[in-house]
Amino acid sequence: MNLILMGPPGAGKGTQAEYIERKYWIPRISTGDMFRTAARFSTELGLQAKELMDNGQLVPDEITIGIVRARLAERDCAKGFLLDGFPRTVTQAKALDGILADWNKELDAVISIEVPTDVLIVRNCGRRTCSQCGANYHVQFNPPLLANECDICGGELQHRSDDREETVIKRLAIYAEQTKPLTDFYAERGLLISINGDQSLSAVFRDIVESLQERTRKEV
Repeated sequence: MNLILMGPPGAGKGTQAEYIERKYWIPRISTGDMFRTAARFSTELGLQAKELMDNGQLVPDEITIGIVRARLAERDCAKGFLLDGFPRTVTQAKALDGILADWNKELDAVISIEVPTDVLIVRNCGRRTCSQCGANYHVQFNPPLLANECDICGGELQHRSDDREETVIKRLAIYAEQTKPLTDFYAERGLLISINGDQSLSAVFRDIVESLQERTRKEV
Protein backbone atom coordinates (compact mmCIF):
# COMPACT_ATOMS: atom_id res chain seq x y z
CA MET A 1 0.00 0.00 0.00
CA ASN A 2 1.48 3.35 -1.09
CA LEU A 3 0.27 6.17 1.14
CA ILE A 4 0.85 9.83 1.97
CA LEU A 5 -0.03 11.18 5.43
CA MET A 6 -0.78 14.87 5.95
CA GLY A 7 -1.81 16.90 8.96
CA PRO A 8 -1.12 20.24 10.65
CA PRO A 9 1.05 20.60 13.78
CA GLY A 10 -0.84 19.10 16.70
CA ALA A 11 -3.06 16.83 14.60
CA GLY A 12 -1.49 13.66 16.03
CA LYS A 13 0.09 12.73 12.71
CA GLY A 14 3.17 11.17 14.30
CA THR A 15 1.14 8.74 16.39
CA GLN A 16 -1.07 7.76 13.47
CA ALA A 17 2.01 7.19 11.31
CA GLU A 18 3.30 4.70 13.89
CA TYR A 19 -0.06 2.90 13.97
CA ILE A 20 -0.20 2.70 10.16
CA GLU A 21 3.39 1.49 9.93
CA ARG A 22 2.73 -1.35 12.36
CA LYS A 23 -0.60 -2.45 10.89
CA TYR A 24 0.36 -2.48 7.23
CA TRP A 25 4.04 -3.40 7.62
CA ILE A 26 5.21 -0.52 5.47
CA PRO A 27 8.07 1.87 6.29
CA ARG A 28 7.29 5.37 7.45
CA ILE A 29 9.44 7.76 5.44
CA SER A 30 9.88 11.40 6.44
CA THR A 31 11.97 14.00 4.65
CA GLY A 32 13.95 14.63 7.83
CA ASP A 33 14.81 10.93 8.15
CA MET A 34 15.77 10.76 4.49
CA PHE A 35 18.04 13.79 4.71
CA ARG A 36 19.78 12.48 7.82
CA THR A 37 20.27 9.00 6.35
CA ALA A 38 21.58 10.34 3.04
CA ALA A 39 24.01 12.60 4.88
CA ARG A 40 25.15 9.79 7.20
CA PHE A 41 26.01 7.60 4.22
CA SER A 42 27.69 10.57 2.52
CA THR A 43 25.68 10.41 -0.68
CA GLU A 44 26.20 13.37 -2.99
CA LEU A 45 22.62 14.61 -2.60
CA GLY A 46 22.67 13.97 1.15
CA LEU A 47 25.79 16.06 1.65
CA GLN A 48 24.33 18.87 -0.44
CA ALA A 49 21.13 18.80 1.64
CA LYS A 50 23.11 18.79 4.90
CA GLU A 51 25.17 21.80 3.86
CA LEU A 52 22.06 23.76 2.97
CA MET A 53 20.24 22.86 6.21
CA ASP A 54 23.32 23.63 8.31
CA ASN A 55 23.29 27.11 6.77
CA GLY A 56 19.59 27.56 7.49
CA GLN A 57 18.56 27.30 3.84
CA LEU A 58 15.70 25.36 2.28
CA VAL A 59 16.59 22.22 0.35
CA PRO A 60 15.56 22.78 -3.31
CA ASP A 61 13.11 20.46 -5.02
CA GLU A 62 15.65 18.77 -7.28
CA ILE A 63 17.71 17.56 -4.30
CA THR A 64 14.66 16.57 -2.24
CA ILE A 65 13.11 14.67 -5.14
CA GLY A 66 16.40 12.90 -5.85
CA ILE A 67 16.68 11.75 -2.24
CA VAL A 68 13.05 10.58 -2.25
CA ARG A 69 13.64 8.58 -5.42
CA ALA A 70 16.67 6.89 -3.89
CA ARG A 71 14.81 6.08 -0.68
CA LEU A 72 11.75 4.63 -2.42
CA ALA A 73 14.04 2.41 -4.49
CA GLU A 74 15.19 0.58 -1.36
CA ARG A 75 14.04 -2.99 -0.73
CA ASP A 76 11.79 -2.25 2.25
CA CYS A 77 9.54 -0.10 0.05
CA ALA A 78 8.84 -2.90 -2.42
CA LYS A 79 5.44 -3.67 -0.88
CA GLY A 80 4.50 -0.13 0.02
CA PHE A 81 5.43 2.98 1.97
CA LEU A 82 4.02 5.81 4.07
CA LEU A 83 5.33 9.25 3.11
CA ASP A 84 5.29 11.81 5.91
CA GLY A 85 6.31 15.37 5.04
CA PHE A 86 6.56 14.80 1.30
CA PRO A 87 5.28 16.06 -1.02
CA ARG A 88 4.80 19.61 0.27
CA THR A 89 3.97 21.26 -3.05
CA VAL A 90 2.13 20.36 -6.24
CA THR A 91 5.48 20.40 -8.06
CA GLN A 92 6.80 17.73 -5.69
CA ALA A 93 3.54 15.77 -6.03
CA LYS A 94 3.89 15.66 -9.80
CA ALA A 95 7.52 14.58 -9.44
CA LEU A 96 6.40 11.75 -7.14
CA ASP A 97 3.91 10.64 -9.80
CA GLY A 98 6.79 10.46 -12.26
CA ILE A 99 8.94 8.42 -9.88
CA LEU A 100 6.16 5.90 -9.27
CA ALA A 101 5.25 5.73 -12.96
CA ASP A 102 8.83 4.73 -13.77
CA TRP A 103 8.26 1.67 -11.56
CA ASN A 104 4.68 1.02 -12.74
CA LYS A 105 3.35 2.00 -9.33
CA GLU A 106 0.83 4.55 -8.13
CA LEU A 107 -0.51 6.06 -4.94
CA ASP A 108 -3.34 4.26 -3.18
CA ALA A 109 -4.48 7.15 -0.96
CA VAL A 110 -3.56 10.47 0.60
CA ILE A 111 -4.73 10.67 4.22
CA SER A 112 -5.33 14.16 5.57
CA ILE A 113 -6.04 14.48 9.30
CA GLU A 114 -8.32 17.48 9.81
CA VAL A 115 -8.62 19.29 13.16
CA PRO A 116 -10.33 22.66 13.89
CA THR A 117 -7.89 25.53 14.37
CA ASP A 118 -9.07 26.35 17.88
CA VAL A 119 -8.43 22.74 18.96
CA LEU A 120 -4.98 22.78 17.38
CA ILE A 121 -4.10 25.96 19.27
CA VAL A 122 -5.02 24.32 22.58
CA ARG A 123 -3.07 21.18 21.73
CA ASN A 124 0.07 23.04 20.69
CA CYS A 125 0.08 25.77 23.32
CA GLY A 126 -0.37 23.32 26.18
CA ARG A 127 2.74 21.31 25.43
CA ARG A 128 5.61 21.33 27.93
CA THR A 129 9.05 19.72 27.62
CA CYS A 130 11.49 18.70 30.36
CA SER A 131 14.63 20.82 30.21
CA GLN A 132 16.76 17.87 31.34
CA CYS A 133 15.49 14.58 29.88
CA GLY A 134 13.24 15.88 27.11
CA ALA A 135 10.05 14.14 28.32
CA ASN A 136 6.86 15.64 26.91
CA TYR A 137 3.74 16.71 28.80
CA HIS A 138 0.56 18.66 28.19
CA VAL A 139 -1.04 20.91 30.80
CA GLN A 140 -4.51 19.58 29.92
CA PHE A 141 -4.15 16.12 28.37
CA ASN A 142 -1.00 14.79 30.05
CA PRO A 143 -0.10 16.96 33.06
CA PRO A 144 2.86 16.17 35.36
CA LEU A 145 2.17 15.05 38.92
CA LEU A 146 3.72 18.28 40.23
CA ALA A 147 3.29 21.57 38.38
CA ASN A 148 6.25 22.43 36.13
CA GLU A 149 8.26 19.41 37.33
CA CYS A 150 9.13 16.32 35.30
CA ASP A 151 7.77 13.05 36.72
CA ILE A 152 10.83 11.18 35.46
CA CYS A 153 13.83 13.26 36.51
CA GLY A 154 12.42 16.24 38.41
CA GLY A 155 13.66 18.67 35.79
CA GLU A 156 11.93 21.97 35.11
CA LEU A 157 9.30 21.91 32.36
CA GLN A 158 9.68 24.49 29.62
CA HIS A 159 7.19 26.11 27.28
CA ARG A 160 8.97 26.23 23.92
CA SER A 161 8.83 29.49 22.01
CA ASP A 162 7.33 27.77 18.96
CA ASP A 163 4.45 26.51 21.15
CA ARG A 164 3.35 30.00 22.18
CA GLU A 165 -0.01 31.12 20.82
CA GLU A 166 1.19 33.82 18.41
CA THR A 167 3.73 31.46 16.85
CA VAL A 168 1.29 28.56 16.71
CA ILE A 169 -1.31 30.67 14.89
CA LYS A 170 1.28 31.71 12.31
CA ARG A 171 2.48 28.13 11.81
CA LEU A 172 -1.07 26.89 11.29
CA ALA A 173 -1.82 29.67 8.82
CA ILE A 174 1.31 28.86 6.82
CA TYR A 175 0.44 25.16 6.82
CA ALA A 176 -3.09 25.84 5.57
CA GLU A 177 -1.84 28.16 2.84
CA GLN A 178 0.88 25.81 1.63
CA THR A 179 -1.13 22.60 1.71
CA LYS A 180 -4.43 23.76 0.18
CA PRO A 181 -3.17 23.48 -3.42
CA LEU A 182 -1.82 20.02 -2.57
CA THR A 183 -5.06 18.76 -0.99
CA ASP A 184 -7.01 20.19 -3.94
CA PHE A 185 -4.63 18.38 -6.32
CA TYR A 186 -5.22 15.01 -4.69
CA ALA A 187 -8.93 15.60 -4.14
CA GLU A 188 -9.41 16.22 -7.86
CA ARG A 189 -7.77 12.86 -8.54
CA GLY A 190 -9.99 11.05 -6.04
CA LEU A 191 -7.09 10.10 -3.77
CA LEU A 192 -7.76 12.35 -0.77
CA ILE A 193 -9.22 10.81 2.39
CA SER A 194 -10.18 13.44 5.00
CA ILE A 195 -10.17 12.12 8.56
CA ASN A 196 -11.71 13.83 11.59
CA GLY A 197 -8.75 14.31 13.94
CA ASP A 198 -10.84 15.90 16.70
CA GLN A 199 -11.44 12.60 18.49
CA SER A 200 -9.44 10.00 20.38
CA LEU A 201 -6.30 8.55 18.82
CA SER A 202 -7.91 5.13 18.58
CA ALA A 203 -11.00 6.57 16.88
CA VAL A 204 -8.86 8.44 14.36
CA PHE A 205 -6.97 5.26 13.52
CA ARG A 206 -10.21 3.29 13.25
CA ASP A 207 -11.50 5.80 10.71
CA ILE A 208 -8.25 5.62 8.74
CA VAL A 209 -8.39 1.82 8.56
CA GLU A 210 -12.08 1.77 7.62
CA SER A 211 -11.53 4.39 4.91
CA LEU A 212 -8.65 2.42 3.41
CA GLN A 213 -10.70 -0.78 3.51
CA GLU A 214 -13.60 0.94 1.77
CA ARG A 215 -11.26 2.24 -0.91
CA THR A 216 -9.84 -1.25 -1.44
CA ARG A 217 -13.31 -2.75 -1.79
CA LYS A 218 -14.22 -0.17 -4.46
CA GLU A 219 -11.08 -0.95 -6.45
CA VAL A 220 -11.70 -4.71 -6.49
